[in-house]
Order: sequence, then structure tokens, then C-alpha cells
Amino acid sequence: MALSKSGSRVALVTGGIGGIGTEICLQLAQVGRTVIAVDLATRSDRIEAFRERTAACNGAIRFEPCDVGDFKACGDLITHVERNIGQVDILVNAAGITRDTSLRKMDPQQWHELIRVNLDGVFNTCRHVVDGMVTRQFGRIVNLSSVNGQTGQFGQTNYSAAKAGVHGFSMALARETARKGVTVNTVSPGYCDTPMVAAVPQEIREQIISDIPVGRLGTPGDIARAVVFLTADEADYITGANLPVNGGYFMSF
Repeated sequence: MALSKSGSRVALVTGGIGGIGTEICLQLAQVGRTVIAVDLATRSDRIEAFRERTAACNGAIRFEPCDVGDFKACGDLITHVERNIGQVDILVNAAGITRDTSLRKMDPQQWHELIRVNLDGVFNTCRHVVDGMVTRQFGRIVNLSSVNGQTGQFGQTNYSAAKAGVHGFSMALARETARKGVTVNTVSPGYCDTPMVAAVPQEIREQIISDIPVGRLGTPGDIARAVVFLTADEADYITGANLPVNGGYFMSF
């Protein structure tokens, strides 16, 4: 069970400078992980805001740029991290985009751009870490799916397909690695208080909240706590599972 040079497990979080991703990074650092936040380097303002928010973590969180839709770039990133920081024992795939429109209006670019990030990105990162995890007989992989991958959503055939695919992928990989000390699970957020939901017209947002049994939107912290739970060293008997964090918006057996 290889640890980083500082003695803690290395956790790599894609989409790490987004609202949910940043909170995942912070909570993983709080439980002693060395965290690598991975995201595009195209928005210097977002990166600077992320660094300011994580400055109090005393170097436990650092940013590394990468396009998760690029298979070779993901391989280069993992090689860089493992040479300079430590073996990746925890992988959280939180990177995601939306390209919402009804299927009748969707063009192939809107489909392929989303699949490239939301589903191909999961393959690209998992493929480059799984060998090491299996060899070391330890690994925790959490892939973020979505309630809309369970229920479908108008205008999101691409997004719903990708997020349903994320869970199917995770179940299959969980079977491949179950006897090797590697767990693979998904977390499916419901509607959360993020900039994407804040951009929804107020009347629609109020309708969404009225349909959530607990009576509020989720927070990034709600999602991060689920990720911390599933990535704990002790969480070795939970694999192939989907943990819904949606305030009761969608319930299933």
C-alpha cells in the first residue's frame, strides 16, 4: 500500500476546481489525503479562486492541469503525479459538462463533446490508475453519476446517457477488481446549489425545490461527505454501489 512522500494517500480529483470538486478536495484533505485537483487550465480566474480557497490546507491540495478527454494527457498526468508526489490510491471523477438541448435539436458536436468529457474521461483516468491499484492491492475509485442518469431529463439525452454509462462502467470495473483490494462506486447527486442550478430561472428552481422531500437543494458538502465515506480505507466491503445524494428527489430499492 504505497503512500505519498508525505506519508498520506494520494487522491486525484478530476473537475477539482468546480463547486462540487473543490469541496471534495477540501474534505479529502481534512481527513489526511494528499489531493491533486485536476481541471482545465483555460480559466486563470477560476484557478486563482481555487488556490485562495484552499490556501489554508498548507500544501495538502495542489492543482494540475489536464484535459480528461485526452487519453494520452491523462497518462502523462498520472506518470507525473506518481513520479513527483506518490502513487494514486484514490481517484474521484467529478469532471463534467452539459450541452443541453432536445434530441431533435442536438447536433453531433453537442453529443460528442459531452460524451468525451463525462464518459470517456472516466475511462481515460481509470485505465491509467487501475493497474497500479491492483498491483498494490489497494484502491478507491468514485465516479460521479447523476440523478438524471437514473430518471432521464428533458433536454439531456446526452448527459443522461453518459451518467447512466458511468454507473454501468463502475459496476463492471468493480467486478474486475473486487478481489484485488480495489473498490469502484458511484455517487449520484441530485439538484445542488451550484452555479449551473443557480442559472435556472427562479420559477423552475422553486418547482425543483418543491419536488425535493427534504425541502432544499443539496450542497457541495453533501456530495463531498459521500465521497469521503466511500474512499475511506475501511470502506472495503462496498463496491459496485451507487450512493444517491438527492434529498429524496428520486428513491429506488
